[in-house]
Amino acid sequence: MAHIIVVGNEKGGSGKSTTCMHVATALVRLGYRVGAMDLDLRQKSFGRYIENRTAYLARMGLTLPTPDYRELPEVDPASLQAGENPFDARLAAGISALEPVSDFIVIDCPGSHTRLSQVAHTLADTLITPMNDSFVDFDLLARVDAETGKVKGPSIYSEMVWAARQSRAQAGLKPIDWIVVRNRLGAQQMHNKKKVGAALEELSRRIGFRVAPGFSERVIFRELFPRGLTLLDLRETGVDQLNMSNIAARQEVRDLLTELRLPGVRADL
Repeated sequence: MAHIIVVGNEKGGSGKSTTCMHVATALVRLGYRVGAMDLDLRQKSFGRYIENRTAYLARMGLTLPTPDYRELPEVDPASLQAGENPFDARLAAGISALEPVSDFIVIDCPGSHTRLSQVAHTLADTLITPMNDSFVDFDLLARVDAETGKVKGPSIYSEMVWAARQSRAQAGLKPIDWIVVRNRLGAQQMHNKKKVGAALEELSRRIGFRVAPGFSERVIFRELFPRGLTLLDLRETGVDQLNMSNIAARQEVRDLLTELRLPGVRADL
């Protein structure tokens, strides 16, 4: 069976689609068959990223490793069982189509609570939750005492992940490996970074996730999207001399893939 990687966070702008694209492309480069789906039916940033890649490669006459992206299929309403949710059926059909031809399936969830996102979390073997390194994003995971900085309890998204874990346990499936990824880490605001880091470590022990460093705030990530490229593609697209920022960003991709501890994967990129 394919190993399902779900990238979720009920807040926009946390780097979900960038994370999806770099993880999926890295896995294809390592020789794995990678399926991809975007459950944000309105914005489709991950889907648009791959569409941009396909168009750019065709325009430039290039061939680069690319995930096998599929749109969420439609289903015939007449085929639904009594009381069956059509979104559940569409997601199940999408997974069923990709699973026989994929070693990994990477699923991008919308930055809001939807039925599709909720069900996708129950399917996750690995759950990646990117968050900006601030208490604004941390509030989605847990409530914090404003005076002491201590964690008071889990918040809405953590409760949803807990429910997904319970559903998997009842179905006899293995536990979700949950990784919270700290994006947009910067050299400045060290005091805030330490406070967020301490709160995350405390929360991780309480509700069971791992903390991993993600991607720093870099212009290169915004520049790559229109061409559908990743940091791992630059040398093959005519960029012979990488600046120090690009080299550091490539290393962040390698480090993240290592931290995910995906089955059988060695991040020899």
